[in-house]
Amino acid sequence: MKARSILFVINPNRPDARKVAEELCAILEPAGFTFFASNESGLIGAQDISSQSSASAEVALVLGGDGTMLRGAELVREANIPLLGINLGHVGFLAEVDKLTISEIAHAIINKSYTSENRMLLSYSVERNGKEVVTGWALNEVIIERNTPAMVQLFLQIDSRPVSRWGCDGVICATPTGSTAYAFSAGGPVVWPEVEAFVLLPISAHALFSRPMVVSPDSKIIIDIESHEAVLLGDSLRKFSLLEGDRVAITKDSRNIKLAHVNPTSFSDRLVAKFKLPVEGWRGE
Repeated sequence: MKARSILFVINPNRPDARKVAEELCAILEPAGFTFFASNESGLIGAQDISSQSSASAEVALVLGGDGTMLRGAELVREANIPLLGINLGHVGFLAEVDKLTISEIAHAIINKSYTSENRMLLSYSVERNGKEVVTGWALNEVIIERNTPAMVQLFLQIDSRPVSRWGCDGVICATPTGSTAYAFSAGGPVVWPEVEAFVLLPISAHALFSRPMVVSPDSKIIIDIESHEAVLLGDSLRKFSLLEGDRVAITKDSRNIKLAHVNPTSFSDRLVAKFKLPVEGWRGE
């Protein structure tokens, strides 16, 4: 029997996540699976996630919330392993909508009956004094924001043309996946995952024009830092301190993240489930 493997991404602060992982291992191990997980997860019998062999995993099983999914994306991006998020009681936009049984999850993995979809990523770089000093990527969003009580001064250019100068708390550039995260809270539009576009919006801008914008994924967004300092965040996991004169460039990344689902669900249904939208009784249905 050919060896098969699973990568577990477990929120270490949730004992129920480790318990579900242990129950899944009990079903998957007799089927010929080996397991990888981080040492902090406490999953007994799993090899450390840092092993080169973890890149051969068929799927990354994420047990936690959307934040754990973002950490999982960091682990699988280079290996192009699908992320399968399991609903442990809270409906997110990245995990399964339905709460599945342990048996349903295990047999979907054994039979490879899950489906996957590509989600676009953002790529960013920072230029300082004519030199590139940092690069990175994001599944949800790239944020440039103030890290002092004063507003941050930002100058936005799109496709080499000036668009606006803002005094603001910050600016968000989000993917469709991230449109339902921080960008949504800041007043941005909800973008269906199939639509490839950037959502770009300033946060609490003192300006005549401060509306959310939906920008082509082929565009290049440039943001010049005109304040003494600011901070850049990629998915709130990757952080870089910015200085006056820095130039941030944001484009579509050449890679994607694969999101897997046991039960394919339309984004409309996810939206209804997440926000408990009033659809009961609609047109008598």
